[in-house]
Amino acid sequence: MRIYRLLAAASRRSHLREAGHPRLPARSLHHTPLEEQDGSALHMGVDLRHVSGVLGHAHSSADTHDVAGDGRWFANAPLSLPCQHAPPTRGIKFLPVFLGALSLAACTTMPLEEPTARASTSTIDLPATQTLAMPFAAVPSSRLGTNSELARDFTELSFNLESGRTLPWFSRFEGPIKISMKGAAPAGAAQEMQSLVSRLRNEAGIDITAVNGANADPNNAIFIEFVPKRAMNAAVPNAACFVVPNVVSWEDYKDNRRGDKVDWAGIRQRTHATVFIPAEAAPQELRDCLHEETAQGLGPLNDLFRLPDTVFNDDNFHTVLTRFDMMILKATYAPELRSGMSQPEVFHALASALPRLNPAGGAVGRAADVGATPKGFVAALQRAIGAGSLGSRKAGAREAIAIAASQGWNDTRMAFAWFALGRLSVNDEPAIAVQAFTRASAIYRQIPGAGIQAAHVDMQLAAFALSTGQAQDSIALVNHALDAALKGQNAALMATLYLIRAEAYAQLGQELQAQQARLDSENWARYGFGSDAAMRQRAAEVASLARQGRG
Repeated sequence: MRIYRLLAAASRRSHLREAGHPRLPARSLHHTPLEEQDGSALHMGVDLRHVSGVLGHAHSSADTHDVAGDGRWFANAPLSLPCQHAPPTRGIKFLPVFLGALSLAACTTMPLEEPTARASTSTIDLPATQTLAMPFAAVPSSRLGTNSELARDFTELSFNLESGRTLPWFSRFEGPIKISMKGAAPAGAAQEMQSLVSRLRNEAGIDITAVNGANADPNNAIFIEFVPKRAMNAAVPNAACFVVPNVVSWEDYKDNRRGDKVDWAGIRQRTHATVFIPAEAAPQELRDCLHEETAQGLGPLNDLFRLPDTVFNDDNFHTVLTRFDMMILKATYAPELRSGMSQPEVFHALASALPRLNPAGGAVGRAADVGATPKGFVAALQRAIGAGSLGSRKAGAREAIAIAASQGWNDTRMAFAWFALGRLSVNDEPAIAVQAFTRASAIYRQIPGAGIQAAHVDMQLAAFALSTGQAQDSIALVNHALDAALKGQNAALMATLYLIRAEAYAQLGQELQAQQARLDSENWARYGFGSDAAMRQRAAEVASLARQGRG
């Protein structure tokens, strides 16, 4: 089996290092070549010259009142791999039996709200003359579930903050909403905003209109302001993009960042908010920030690790609003609901609204108990994906796995804990990393709506296969990951998968196929990474992995 070969290769690597072969210095998973250039220190990815493949994003916190943000930590991060370069991918036809066995083993074994910051997909500016549009499907697919499940998820998302604080009432904008841009907007920003507004109007039924930002009325408005990354880092270290209530500008935010004015918990009705995005953002990074932070400004302020098919999840695999997200936003602005409602009042209103909005979902009743997520689990995972020593972060991942096992979970929470351990183990414990990734994959594969998660795991395995000379296995993993990456609208992931495929074909001496894969990668990379320089750097990282496989 292919995974057996990967495990054997990983074990050989460990044995060689223990026998005294040169070992490259260990590096924290949040330090990579691209990250070092922009100073974000948020990706959980590793230098491909030191560990095994990942495209990644990560959370970080900032010192503010209930600033809602996004902390995507691997969607487009630099690659990583055991002892040298590598990327990630999704399963192959020989994997299911082995993964099934591994999944069984996996199952047995404040008053201040800190924002989660979004890590950049690229550190390079998008050329000002370049306008990019990618051939993505209009709506990332996801299952809606029953209306009882939707009502349960809606109330948990809408009446809690990420810190665990309970919100006393429901809040939203009332009446037509305006959205506008400020600052030096990157190329393509207007097009991305118009596309998002169109989706919000057509899919979520929200009365929202894009207007000129120069003289925009601050009443019932969302502002998108582009701020130099250096200024953002100085004010909110590590935050790549976030949304703040009750401010109309960057200066307004800086003047009030420590006061009650920007505390989401004190808001009964939303009147205005501002999304802050780095002016240097690459195209995909810009789009992802627009989607996630605008959605949070409009709707739920919480993230749930247990939800597989939404941007409202701290695992940050999804980068654009899904069908589930649009239904949650549609319910948020249903006429049956209004600002200031209590949780029981909202649940009662949803009993009328959801059958109308989602007839196939049936009546609203008591949903199955999915188990509350203990604060200890969240804290352990945040430690695993945050800053700190490698040992501390691994301990956090293992603690999260232990808590998930004690709770009897076999859902995205357990899978993400295994994924985090895999990401953290690629450098010094490659055999453990491969086993952790395969256990994560086994769980993700059985969960509807978790295709993009499985694609990221498989990219990891494909990168490892490439670095150990298993070109055919690497190609098979890439082929399985591409469809989910496309449906997930992740151009950076698509670009990297094609780069892995190109190097794998080159290992096999099939230069025509390798060249076609390189051309395919370039088409996606211009959107995902934003510049030729970033594209060349990623290509060099993957090429270095391939050289390991030949050596």
